[in-house]
Amino acid sequence: MDSSWSSSGSGEGAMDPELQHFLQVESQKQRFQQLVHQMTGLCWEKCIDKPGPKLDSRAEACFVNCVERFIDTSQFILNRLEQTQRSKALFSESLSD
Repeated sequence: MDSSWSSSGSGEGAMDPELQHFLQVESQKQRFQQLVHQMTGLCWEKCIDKPGPKLDSRAEACFVNCVERFIDTSQFILNRLEQTQRSKALFSESLSD
């Protein structure tokens, strides 16, 4: 990452909220891409005994199962994060009332 754009230049150490949000989103994208890459490697190691010109039915079923478990897990995590954010928002609203 280029450090020339990471400082705000204001001397106050405060970062523009829009820039901070952008950096958070990009960081989340990067983590997700790393996770997909890692999961692809794990599924490959688990499902492929010896590479060939095409997948046999066992390897195909294994990949399908591996990907479905990945999607299920990702959906579970997203739902859990949404619940956590909603509960934090409700909690902070109740504190401000």
